[in-house]
Amino acid sequence: MTEPQKAEQVISNELVIDVSASEVAIAWLKDKRLVELNKEVRNIHFAVGDIYIGKVKKIMPGLNAAFVDVGYEKDAFLHYLDLGPQIKSLTRYVGLNVQRKGKLIATSNFKNEPDIAKEGKISDILTAGQPVLVQIAKEPISTKGPRLSAELSIAGRNLVLIPFSDKISVSQKIRSKETRERVKKLIESVKPANYGVIIRTVAEGKEDQVIIDELQHLVQKWETAVEALKTYTGPKLILSELNRTSAMLRDLLNSSFSNIYVNDEAFAKDLRQYIESIAPEEEKIVKYLSEGTPIFERFGITKQSKALFGKTVSIKNGIYLIIEHTEALHVIDVNSGNRSKSGTDQETNAFEVNLTAAVHIAQQLRLRDLGGIIVIDFIDMYKAEHRTALYERMKAEMADDRAKHNILPITKFGLMQITRQRVRPETTVQTTEKCPTCHGTGKVDSTILFEDEILRRITEVVEQQHPDRLTLHLHPYVAAYLTKGFRSIQRRWARSLHCRLEIVPDSEVTMLDLKCYDRKGDLIPTDGDEQPNLSRSADDSATDSQC
Repeated sequence: MTEPQKAEQVISNELVIDVSASEVAIAWLKDKRLVELNKEVRNIHFAVGDIYIGKVKKIMPGLNAAFVDVGYEKDAFLHYLDLGPQIKSLTRYVGLNVQRKGKLIATSNFKNEPDIAKEGKISDILTAGQPVLVQIAKEPISTKGPRLSAELSIAGRNLVLIPFSDKISVSQKIRSKETRERVKKLIESVKPANYGVIIRTVAEGKEDQVIIDELQHLVQKWETAVEALKTYTGPKLILSELNRTSAMLRDLLNSSFSNIYVNDEAFAKDLRQYIESIAPEEEKIVKYLSEGTPIFERFGITKQSKALFGKTVSIKNGIYLIIEHTEALHVIDVNSGNRSKSGTDQETNAFEVNLTAAVHIAQQLRLRDLGGIIVIDFIDMYKAEHRTALYERMKAEMADDRAKHNILPITKFGLMQITRQRVRPETTVQTTEKCPTCHGTGKVDSTILFEDEILRRITEVVEQQHPDRLTLHLHPYVAAYLTKGFRSIQRRWARSLHCRLEIVPDSEVTMLDLKCYDRKGDLIPTDGDEQPNLSRSADDSATDSQC
């Protein structure tokens, strides 16, 4: 293939969304390779971007911060540096409208207070017991409550609206000077007073009317939200950020996305409506996939996630990473494995291994959404030009990372330090499995009895609940055994139980386990879900096999 032909290749971008009763899992694939994996608990509270009316509980002069009650079990943290320059205007606006019984003061008619100093005391701004509008900057992580900001912003696809500000900023990624000046003048001509606006990169090339409509929509969104001030009685949510799926679409969606696959018809319909509102030409890329093989299984996401989320991550040619987590930081150790046996000299070998590892480390940071301090122990290199080249490679690999980050050059000990914005708990995937039959005791009945065990468990379900249809999720090997042939075991069971049985191969289910679902897709507990279904004590019969 010639170089021009290579350049014409288009990278496929796809989103695969697995919707269940408890959560929505969103996988971003680039050329079928897993790039990001987000899990959003349905009905989650205290998500980044949500705006609350809270109540100041305690001022901490030593920390120059306040603790604010927003309805979470632990008070949220608000530092002076996160108040924003317009905090005096915001608190006065809130106070006046909470006390008023009539119509709200319009933000555009409000007389702003002077901006606060960059270095000051929070006790001069806030007092215990007063209501204050705040925005979630970091979700609750570990034992900590949410982190707050009082510099409010409402994000749209092309614009970000900032109440009580008059500044207009244009994304630095819009390079054209003419375009920057045009959109800035456009916003200046239509923007109401006391509203600041950030013009996002995706606004480049958009028609004027699209931008004007979005500005009016964001202003209306803010004005509707602050109506809650009239009925203030305590902390509550007044403006919710989009769920993580819609937020990803808002920030990422462009012509490079070819497909969005969803396994829930109602969710797919909502997505189409949302995409139609922000990018009508892309509405057709949403595709609903009906029931059958689990959607993550169909696209190989389950297998990739199991391989990529363990403590040890294998790369290629024996190279592997070891990733450890502590409360304070994350540590990544680079190992060359059998690559060190290659014929190249030690310095060249270390350099090549480190370059390869850098690509996968950048992927791991995004995939797991690791934040805070990350320390990477690369293999020692003695040449300054090699250390510099590795530093530049890491910066290049992380250039597309949407989280704010800072990379420091490699120290003489071969350590690289990275700080990366952390706004949510890190993404985790369980990569080890507990034996479903012995629960760690090390002894199980002979596997030949498992066929009888499955029949016993589903027979009990049929006798107790009388369903007309059951869906069984089994390990692919077990599923293949039960469905093979025209007169399969599955058919015989269905006839004898007078119940339609569907068997779904699912590698998420371990070899000697069973998941049973009703017609609505709800999990039906069987006795094997509460206790070891075939476990025995250590002195059981000699027919037992080692687990």
